[in-house]
Amino acid sequence: MTTMDLRVGNKYRIGRKIGSGSFGDIYLGTNIISGEEIAIKLESVKAKHPQLEYEARVYKSLAGGVGIPFVRWFGTECDYNAMVLDLLGPSLEDLFNFCNRKFSLKTVLLLADQLISRIEYIHAKSFIHRDIKPDNFLMGIGKRGNQVNVIDFGLAKKYRDPKTHFHIPYRENKNLTGTARYASINTHLGVEQSRRDDMESLGYVMLYF
Repeated sequence: MTTMDLRVGNKYRIGRKIGSGSFGDIYLGTNIISGEEIAIKLESVKAKHPQLEYEARVYKSLAGGVGIPFVRWFGTECDYNAMVLDLLGPSLEDLFNFCNRKFSLKTVLLLADQLISRIEYIHAKSFIHRDIKPDNFLMGIGKRGNQVNVIDFGLAKKYRDPKTHFHIPYRENKNLTGTARYASINTHLGVEQSRRDDMESLGYVMLYF
């Protein structure tokens, strides 16, 4: 099957591959009715640990937040689970490379302000991200070119009950979840992750810049 002739949700045509997340590939797509460009994340239905449906549910739980891409459609087409969402611009990793791997202090502070706000919102919605890294923060496009967006919620997890706010229990001997370079010390030690680990990872991202 070629992706060029594949449509999802009856109105989205799949184009070239533009990236890959922790559990699937991302393609440029077009709404064949409006002509609007969007992003389409595909995952094989034969994947050993399918998680795109879960990720789509997390996006829906976070919908409406600043810097949270909007999911237009989720479903199964042919041999793929597909999620259609807002098209975004380059990642902070892309920009860092474009700027010869050097951001000014002002740029880092402006980014830090937005990144902390994004993580604060995710935590307020009872989720932790668990894979904070420069590749998972994307700039917007057009009028929202200066807005930082968070993507890749495949590893996100509820850290508390949304109704009672009862926190998940402390556990040890957990496998490392996320990206080793930015993982917190406790994550490397096998401790159950919580909000502090997202924040510690964010600190390592700032140091990286």
